[in-house]
Amino acid sequence: MGNTNRYEEEELLRRARAESDGEADKSENIDDPTAYELEDLEHAEHYSPPARRRTSSRWPWSRFLKSSTQGKLSYFSISTPRRRRSLSHRICRLVALLAYIALGLLVICGIFFPSYSRPPQRYHELRKRVQNSQTTGAGNIHNEKVYIAASIYERNAELISGDWGKAIKGLVDVLGPENVFLSIYENDADETTKLALRDYKSSLSCNSSIVTEHLDLAGIAHVTTPAGRARLKRIAFLAEVRNRALRPLEDEDSPAYNTHYDKLLYVNDVVFDPIDAANLLFSTNADQSSGETSYRAACATDFIDPVKFYDRFATRDLEGYTSGVPFYPFFTSAGQGISRKDVQAQKDAVRVKSCWGGMVAFEAKWFRSQSESISPASNTTRQHPLRFRAETDTYWDASECCLINADLSNLSPSTLPADSTGIYMNPYIRVAYSTSVLKWLHISRRFERLFTPIQTIATWIAGFPDFNPRREQQPGDEVSDRVWMWDEESQKAMQDGTVSSLPGGVPHGKFENVLRTATPGQFCGTRRLLYINENAGKGESKWGDERVPSS
Repeated sequence: MGNTNRYEEEELLRRARAESDGEADKSENIDDPTAYELEDLEHAEHYSPPARRRTSSRWPWSRFLKSSTQGKLSYFSISTPRRRRSLSHRICRLVALLAYIALGLLVICGIFFPSYSRPPQRYHELRKRVQNSQTTGAGNIHNEKVYIAASIYERNAELISGDWGKAIKGLVDVLGPENVFLSIYENDADETTKLALRDYKSSLSCNSSIVTEHLDLAGIAHVTTPAGRARLKRIAFLAEVRNRALRPLEDEDSPAYNTHYDKLLYVNDVVFDPIDAANLLFSTNADQSSGETSYRAACATDFIDPVKFYDRFATRDLEGYTSGVPFYPFFTSAGQGISRKDVQAQKDAVRVKSCWGGMVAFEAKWFRSQSESISPASNTTRQHPLRFRAETDTYWDASECCLINADLSNLSPSTLPADSTGIYMNPYIRVAYSTSVLKWLHISRRFERLFTPIQTIATWIAGFPDFNPRREQQPGDEVSDRVWMWDEESQKAMQDGTVSSLPGGVPHGKFENVLRTATPGQFCGTRRLLYINENAGKGESKWGDERVPSS
């Protein structure tokens, strides 16, 4: 005890001298709190009681804690110094934590809450039936007649000799060759493609029409711009070539003319699974008991990469709004957000006003040439078959694929449900513009539900949906539209081909408000002029978008 008291007294005397003599030294270390700890550490080694001295070297002693219950120094506990973490270290730890959280969410979502990975049972049954069958037609249980149409443009037979051509043949086998008519139209093909098309036709087991020809563009609608240039309207051209793939339905010498087709499948230049195409035809919005489908049009969803939906131009939600930023859940919450809610509910028949998605199945009756009853109750008939078309205004364009859906839903509307146009988007059926992307779609869709908040924010930042002053117009309404009008002199000069004789060598016009009757599909449009550069030079784009005049 005597030794212990002596140590304590010496320590108190030492600290008193340090306080009087060492103020300058301590002021130098005021910004370094470890200086005190290092000093305490030296004296801790020297003044430790004998019982503690033998173990002191094993611990990183840092300081003594004072206990002043009786005014005396007592040392009780020892704590290791904590390093103050740098800002960069803290940020790195936060990033790592967020990465772990994101990985956990991906795993949980992918395993327990996958998006559009669990279709209704009828989809599985059709796939299993095809995979277990050794005969053709296994995917067409009711032996429905299907007209397959495609208008394509390619170089060096890349489509017809590649995965697209193989998928079409596979689909013919799934549907049964005896049930299929295939029509492919291509204009101005190169020699390699012409030869490939001939070989392809000879290899088919179904009735077909494979046409390649020179298309005279002079017979397709052109428009003159304020700069005096004549432009081929892009949508008018696309509508024309799509309609030419439907010509066998009008040709009395074709086996397609007298065949009663149940479905018409239009296919773009996409890569697809033939069984998925059969499910689009025979499983979309099907009755659970009878298995019969109920739609006027059913669209696939097309992807340009594993997460990006492609065909915004032809897609409109149930209220006519354009879609949002093009990834899941695709649509915006504008209005009642019905289409968006249908997607989030994982429906196979998402209600829309228009869609295309690279592949679309139609009720074939609307495209047949013969006059037939549309609505027995009203005893009305359709004298002309449904065909693709383009808008006629100079600065107002809309996708031909959207316009045909608008025309389709406008036919005999009384037979449709009040909350539906009869046109549906089916996100279970996915196609792509390359084989590599198609392979990824089975994986990427499992995590789509995590995209919802990101898509919502991105859509708001991007300002979607796009504004359309004609969105709410209904066919037959008397409306006032802002339309580009040429003056009388310019109009006559354009008709006579004498634009160069006008003042300044260009026609003159302006936007005016015009009273007229609304036509179907005004929700499809946007104020722009899309054209084809017929004489595109090296490095120039074939597709163009004319700037809208300011007045």
